[in-house]
Amino acid sequence: MDDATTSNDIRLREGSSIAQRLVKAGFAAAVALCFTPGLFTHDTMEVIISAVALLVGAAIVCGIMLAPAVVWIITPNEILIGHQRPFGRLRSRIVAKDEIRGLQVPGSKIAKARFQLAFTLASGERLTSPPISDVTHVRETVARIAAQFDVPDVESPVNPVDATNPEMHLGEPIEPFSGRDIWIVASVVAVLGAAPYAYKLWRGLPPGRVDIILLPVGALAAFAVYRLANRVTGAFWVIRQGDIRIERLWGDGSLRADHIEGRDVKTIAVERRGRSEDEHCIVVIRLQSGQRFRSPRIGSRLEARAVGAEIVRRLAIAPENSQI
Repeated sequence: MDDATTSNDIRLREGSSIAQRLVKAGFAAAVALCFTPGLFTHDTMEVIISAVALLVGAAIVCGIMLAPAVVWIITPNEILIGHQRPFGRLRSRIVAKDEIRGLQVPGSKIAKARFQLAFTLASGERLTSPPISDVTHVRETVARIAAQFDVPDVESPVNPVDATNPEMHLGEPIEPFSGRDIWIVASVVAVLGAAPYAYKLWRGLPPGRVDIILLPVGALAAFAVYRLANRVTGAFWVIRQGDIRIERLWGDGSLRADHIEGRDVKTIAVERRGRSEDEHCIVVIRLQSGQRFRSPRIGSRLEARAVGAEIVRRLAIAPENSQI
């Protein structure tokens, strides 16, 4: 859901659609039903585990389907808050301008490009809004709300993807693992692969086929850790006016930097990378050469679309190449 601006109103929404709820609930129900056969066994432990799994699954399904949808409409004189559950009545509340005494903009520990408005009322109550989906204009939105409610000393949020930044940052600056740490992990992997074989020899037992297979598997896994550990550190995107710098690491820990300009882009789109559209959406850029770059995780689909739209603007990507 998004926050739209109509005249002087700002709308903030939170809550999954019915279709999204059904998909999540269906997945949870399917997993829970996999434990159903255990109810018809004669093993007491299996029956208990199956019963607990079904109860937990039912609780998750109920939680998904009954989660409320929340909408805030912020006008120059008041805040209208609507709160509704799928099978309940709409509950509304109006917060007048003269009730507001303070405003803060806490960030999220889950996604750095996520901000909410936290209002402190004269009564001491604290109200937290749904997330601001247009994450590229958080400072502008906060300054506007602080001005219209006459809230003094509102600290400007530190926003790595704000459109006012000369450079927008996605992800964290990358650093290679220390050689000592890589050697330790690789050694542990190799020892784990050899441990079953060594144990059989120590006990005077003939090693089995699995024990023998684990020897080269452990050696290959240790070699992969040694060679590829630094390549799993992710990427760091620096989005500037006219180009994007994408920093990654080679296996030896040296820096690799790729540059993307608008003329190089064949398509730019938002994709989900994970199970949830509320937490795991990214921007994907495909170049004319066929090479594809996936951004670090941004957040919800609407937050990722806001970042993607700013990339389109900064790189002057043609409208026909944008799928944002």
